[in-house]
Amino acid sequence: MSTNIRVLLADDHAAIRLGMRMVLETEPGFEVVGEAADGATAVRMARALGPDVVLMDLRMPVVDGVQATEQIAAAGLAKVVALTTFDHDSYLFGVLSAGASGFLLKTAEPSEITAALRRVHDGGTVIAPEVTGRLVDAFVSGRAASSADTPSGTDGNRASAQPAPETELTAREEEVLDCLAEGLSNVRIARKLGISETTVKTHVSRVLAKLGVESRLQAALAARVRTP
Repeated sequence: MSTNIRVLLADDHAAIRLGMRMVLETEPGFEVVGEAADGATAVRMARALGPDVVLMDLRMPVVDGVQATEQIAAAGLAKVVALTTFDHDSYLFGVLSAGASGFLLKTAEPSEITAALRRVHDGGTVIAPEVTGRLVDAFVSGRAASSADTPSGTDGNRASAQPAPETELTAREEEVLDCLAEGLSNVRIARKLGISETTVKTHVSRVLAKLGVESRLQAALAARVRTP
């Protein structure tokens, strides 16, 4: 059975698909299983072909890449890495909210794209350095807005506060958080820290709970915010 990473290419420009096919077919460990010129076709092909990762353009006809990503991620058909020329916030936040595991710009070097596909396939996350700062700012702003929206009591005072979640991480959890900030998968975290993958999963769950976040990507952003 093939151990190659099976990739579906979704882009409405044939030249882009051809270029990415050439990159992946000359790189050991990859297999291009299909090409889609619009989002609706990408969803159908993901369902039919069972790729490991979909390399997804965002501006496409019929169904755009954000909607296609949401359908693919919700159905658990494949992991998605967005590859786009457009780094507007609506695309960036939209596709990550839709469930993409990575966001890259088409200016990325071929080696960066193949490395991203490998990392996402292994369970990690990848964000283009060019947009990381905006994600951190949005994360901080979102948490501030959430705090400002805390409901008040009927007597005009703030309602009785719920016990604050434990936010102090153990030394090991700090190490795991640093690994999440690097976008490492559970397997790679286990190897780096010399612990079992099951133990990593337990630590990751505790880190997410203590930070009050829902995803590994949010934890990675939180790690950047915590960095002095």
